[in-house]
Amino acid sequence: MGIVVGSVVSTQKAHSLVGKKLMIVQPVDSSKNPVRCEEVSIDTVGAGIGEAVLLVRGAAARISDTKNGPVRNEASDSAIVGIIDRFDK
Repeated sequence: MGIVVGSVVSTQKAHSLVGKKLMIVQPVDSSKNPVRCEEVSIDTVGAGIGEAVLLVRGAAARISDTKNGPVRNEASDSAIVGIIDRFDK
């Protein structure tokens, strides 16, 4: 889980990232406390700054955006795959 804290603009990037929205995400625990350093994630769901999001890493991040079929060689290790409405504990 994480909170979107900003965005990244990059005019030169790997071909697999062209047209992808890159967001800066602060990973958090279920109490919304930061747990690690911020990271850049590919946004597959249209998240905005300030929103709580669901993150995936590794192979799941590389195949998370399936609009044009799974892309297994995408240059990413983190992707936003959901917008969290609330945290229930």
